[in-house]
Amino acid sequence: MHSITADRAAAGASRVDPPGAGDPSADEAHPDASDRPVWRVRCGDLISRHRCVTVFVDAGEVVLVGPPGETARLTHSQLGRLRAALDEAADLAER
Repeated sequence: MHSITADRAAAGASRVDPPGAGDPSADEAHPDASDRPVWRVRCGDLISRHRCVTVFVDAGEVVLVGPPGETARLTHSQLGRLRAALDEAADLAER
């Protein structure tokens, strides 16, 4: 299982809490049912609700899933975590 904390220098992605939740373990990447890593990067929407952007690799391609029908507003640090998740997913997709 990939376990990446958001505090690690430019290497982290974070699993997001469900909207409104405050899960302290939310800063890790977790595998899905097929044991592939899935990164969930915290963000907000236009009215400051908790949302996430999800990143995973499928058939050698990096897949981004945004909040359903919404906008993802990312802070500078959230953008850094998204960048790190994309970099790591791109490396995994090339294997």
